[in-house]
Amino acid sequence: MPVDVDEVWQRLQPVGEVSLIGRPVLVVLLAAIVAVGVGPVWRVLRLGVTLVHELGHAGVGILCGRRFTGFVLRGDMSGHAVTVGPARGPGRVATTWAGYPAPAVVGAAAVWLAGRGWGPTVLGVVLLVLLVALVRSRSVLTAVVVLGVGAVTAWLWWSGSDRLHAQVLVGTGVVLVVGAWRHLAAVAGTRDSSTSDAAVLARLTGVPRLVWVATFALVCAAATWVVATTVLAAL
Repeated sequence: MPVDVDEVWQRLQPVGEVSLIGRPVLVVLLAAIVAVGVGPVWRVLRLGVTLVHELGHAGVGILCGRRFTGFVLRGDMSGHAVTVGPARGPGRVATTWAGYPAPAVVGAAAVWLAGRGWGPTVLGVVLLVLLVALVRSRSVLTAVVVLGVGAVTAWLWWSGSDRLHAQVLVGTGVVLVVGAWRHLAAVAGTRDSSTSDAAVLARLTGVPRLVWVATFALVCAAATWVVATTVLAAL
């Protein structure tokens, strides 16, 4: 079946404010919090948070003029993205720093845009990013995760209602922000942190690791404030 370019373009357009008040938001919020708090569910969702973390490295690396060559997600929920460029300098620092804040920033943006009718546009952008990520996947698990997230996103974008778009974005945004805090707590509390992003940043800049952890926390706090104020206004 040929692709109707006009219809695709129309489906990418914002739809105006979507009414998300009261019970629908409360249900989505509670479901997201429960999902993050239940061990088996979180172990699956954590792969999604790690995916955003690694694509955060890649995206900022590209913006800094580096070349994104590939990334992997591992069974222990860790990951690694490779960008090629100068071994030191501002671009390398920004690329290394971007991972931990990425889920919080993406999550806050998703929640903020959800009720403003930008759901179709956001989902379309996510699909484009996932297409690039699929090409750069360097393991079977990574490809499976990207394909799975992409398939759900494509179905939601093409078949879901405007309200469903908004509800899913709110739930996903909450999961990403809470997941960002959980990832940050894990790296801040680990004893063997020599290979963490914060430790690499310390070696690159001479600024202590804990200072970099604090910058991650500040971004997570700002993202949490955006999500909290948006959700409370909807309730």
